[in-house]
Amino acid sequence: MHQFYKNLSIWLLVALAVLLLFHYCKQSPERAHTVSYTEFLKKVDSGLLANVTVVGDTVLWKNTDGTLIKTVVPQASDALERLLRGNVTIQAEEPPQTPWFLHTLLSWLPLLFLGFLWLFSLRRGGGQTPGGSGRALAFGKSRARLINPEESKIKLDDVAGIDEAKEEVAELIDFLKKPEKFTAAGARIPTGVLLYGEPGTGKTLLAKAIAGEAGVPFFSISGSNFVEMYVGIGASRVRDLFNEGKKRAPCIIFIDEIDAVGRHRSAGGAGSSGNDEREQTLNQLLVEMDGFDANDHVIVIAATNRQDILDPALLRPGRFDRQVMVPLPDVGGREKILKVHARTAKIDPGVNWQVIARGTPGFSGAQLASLVNEAALMTARGNRPAITMAILEAAKDKVLMGAERRSLIITDREKRITACHEAGHALVAWMLPGADPVHKVTIIPRGRALGLTMQLPEEERVSHDRAYLSATLCTLLGGRIAEEIVFNQMTTGAGNDLERVSDIARRMVCEWGMSEAVGPLTFKAANPLSGQPGQILSEQTAILIDVEVRKLVQTAYDTARHLLTEHRGLLDAITAALLERETISRDEIEAIVRTGAAN
Repeated sequence: MHQFYKNLSIWLLVALAVLLLFHYCKQSPERAHTVSYTEFLKKVDSGLLANVTVVGDTVLWKNTDGTLIKTVVPQASDALERLLRGNVTIQAEEPPQTPWFLHTLLSWLPLLFLGFLWLFSLRRGGGQTPGGSGRALAFGKSRARLINPEESKIKLDDVAGIDEAKEEVAELIDFLKKPEKFTAAGARIPTGVLLYGEPGTGKTLLAKAIAGEAGVPFFSISGSNFVEMYVGIGASRVRDLFNEGKKRAPCIIFIDEIDAVGRHRSAGGAGSSGNDEREQTLNQLLVEMDGFDANDHVIVIAATNRQDILDPALLRPGRFDRQVMVPLPDVGGREKILKVHARTAKIDPGVNWQVIARGTPGFSGAQLASLVNEAALMTARGNRPAITMAILEAAKDKVLMGAERRSLIITDREKRITACHEAGHALVAWMLPGADPVHKVTIIPRGRALGLTMQLPEEERVSHDRAYLSATLCTLLGGRIAEEIVFNQMTTGAGNDLERVSDIARRMVCEWGMSEAVGPLTFKAANPLSGQPGQILSEQTAILIDVEVRKLVQTAYDTARHLLTEHRGLLDAITAALLERETISRDEIEAIVRTGAAN
């Protein structure tokens, strides 16, 4: 239909152009030379003219050589009388008249052209049809893209590291394949499934895999595609989307980033109108998922990384019956994800994926995919036959810490301060029994950092005790303290460390109840995104919290300072090694500590 309107508009424009050209040619006389009125009078008075043709206020005649000449005669002139006195034969003709319909068309042409442009943009603004055929739609039509079963190539085997989430959605696939099995037992399939978790964990990929396994039509749309500046458009698109889904039931409707339209309805504050576009769209979505009319065999899958700001009415049973957390993968999941992304890459037989997985704690699936891709790019740039462990380690550092900035010029003094700072982090982490082991220390600038100390946990941590958090505070403060001990000064290099120290200490007091003076209480801060106000604190409680936060930080500061003062020789040795080699590994630090202990 979109192509039909486009072809029709082109033919109309061509027809109009031909009509105008024909009319111009019809009313335009033969090409004539123009002479002045004064010269024309001279020719009349001298008797050089025998025949003339008068068309309106224009006089036409032919010269002796056959050239057509014309002159425009003023209205208040005696040209006609002079022609009659000179016995000149005069032939009068009416000027050509523009047909009324053409005159009307020409007068309305600008408005018609503007209206056509507006209509064309309006129809294009409706987006693609659910079938993806590109038909022109109105604003109120859905922008969802329909993926037919034969088009979906992603299967559950392509999703790794989130086995529990895959088991949760396996029932949906069984129901879509064999709905009679569940309906015979009186079971009702969940109307909606909410996939939530941190960014990059594979929520959208899991939804694509569900579509690929179920073999049913799959409508995909983003939450931001519902909301427009015109009130009512989003609600109309929701209605159209579910109508299309019911026509193709059983099917799946996938709404990515649903928080764009499903935010808490009180998030706008007291001055927000309940009649705005986003709220109307959300209300329509609530009705379509579980309203007066039954919505059988249409399953809604939504993804978000901000579950806390979604409206409670959207999360209740009957709408999103299941809420499936898609977590960050553990060490086993990371190994599986790496192997999935390495299927199409050339991998050296000596690559140990378990070692790489252990060295990437906290990595999401997207980061692991980026790691393998970076390794492949490095392999291609270096004209190497396959991806090796060394390349994977370099790619991991690039993904984790950013690209090296070897072109950055820093003074020798700044370099020594940076080396001392990182040596302070590394030594405190090495000496404290509860801290994560040091994996690598570097003073090569990466990203916005002039140096980095990388720690890798020996095992996966799900929760953290107070001893581990205290050791983390000491490690973060070690860099600042080392600068004070060696150079007797403070620099801005510890800015990010101090920010993390303040955040961890305040959360220990306000969220995790790790202060004896405050006790096992929690104090929530305001959440402006969800519209939830913070907990009201008395002045005495606020002062007590500040005192306890300062006490935790000061205790960690004293502990780290004592360690660095006691082992000043090791601090200088690690600093010298960094200045010499720029990057040192765990084994090299261990050799330095062993040598220092022997001396």
